[in-house]
Amino acid sequence: MAEKNQQFAAANGYSRNDAESATLQSEEELKRQKRIKMAIYISIFVVFQIIVITTMSLTVMKVKTPRFRLGNINVQSFESVQATPSFDTKFTTQIKIKNSANWGSYKFNAANITFQYQGATLAVIDVAKGKAGWLSTIKRNAEVSLNSTALTNSNLGSDLSSGVLTLNSVGRLNGKVAIMFIMKKKKATNMNCTIAFDVAAKTLKSLQCK
Repeated sequence: MAEKNQQFAAANGYSRNDAESATLQSEEELKRQKRIKMAIYISIFVVFQIIVITTMSLTVMKVKTPRFRLGNINVQSFESVQATPSFDTKFTTQIKIKNSANWGSYKFNAANITFQYQGATLAVIDVAKGKAGWLSTIKRNAEVSLNSTALTNSNLGSDLSSGVLTLNSVGRLNGKVAIMFIMKKKKATNMNCTIAFDVAAKTLKSLQCK
């Protein structure tokens, strides 16, 4: 009888040990699965962050040079004399600062625009300092008066006789593009426009800026 009790006790001991061992293994497996899931979640989060940062670097955080141009020109008067030769013109135009490619405002300093004929200065107009908002363009109206008084030894007579008078406008803006209030990058933009007048019609023939 004593021998049977010993065998029964031993069997129960083995059963408890097996059960405890199975429970421990189950808990370890659950912990392992949790660690795997956590590692997967962390990996997905890291990959997502990399994608977001890369996308922002290629789009939002990429700073492009704003554009500095003349807009519509409305000729108010145009007079020319081929024999002298001479000309006198007045027109209105728009000064355009285009910041439509940047996800940040462009704050620029005061500058000026010089109107020229074959490199000779005819007039200079001022551009007040200001700010072009993100993804936007600002336009400022300007009145311009030009004449040939300051010209000497030029080909003005030939141009007037050809029927087309070609002038240029040049300028340079210096400023900074501010991205999300955390990054500022200096950006300078140049104006280089060619203005052609139809002498006979006394109108604008073309305006090209690059």
